[in-house]
Amino acid sequence: MEKIKKHLFKIDTALLAKRIVVRRFRENEGAKFQQLVQDNSTMIHDILPVTVEACRTKAGAEYFIRKKMAAWLLNEEYCFGIWDNESAEMIGFIEIIKIDWRIPKGELAFFIDKDFKEKGLMTEAMKEVIDFAFKQLKMEKLALRTAMDNYAAQRLAKKCGFYREGDLRNEFRNASGALIDAMIFGLPHLE
Repeated sequence: MEKIKKHLFKIDTALLAKRIVVRRFRENEGAKFQQLVQDNSTMIHDILPVTVEACRTKAGAEYFIRKKMAAWLLNEEYCFGIWDNESAEMIGFIEIIKIDWRIPKGELAFFIDKDFKEKGLMTEAMKEVIDFAFKQLKMEKLALRTAMDNYAAQRLAKKCGFYREGDLRNEFRNASGALIDAMIFGLPHLE
């Protein structure tokens, strides 16, 4: 029988940073998310092809969001939208996926709107989610994978304390069907 993790009943659903709010999605936010994904589809189609495909329509995006909400409640994944404090617009997405509660560990996936890149906002979001994972979820390790040519994600990983752990051959299939290599980064919880 699975051990009940009582500490997960009291976790935050919104994380406040200086310039952004990182919070769990709510019902009826699918249309906003669909617009964000479509506005950035050329940038993210190779790194998040499943998300892009699922969010081609507003109904598809709403279904995607509701599946992510259900996964949160079941402690299978933790998916957040990123909102700009100044404009209150949704500007990004970050999630903890591939959770293994036996360790416990998880993997991060993320993107930020092309108009908000290189402003340090994704760094703020990442640091909030890392803190959430280690302090509230009590995880021991986080990982993230980047395409070999995704230099911005690699810089972000290093800026947030991740270490390059290795290279993975033929790890992703991009939108055109080609297999691409990835780097894997890890961040152990060091108290």
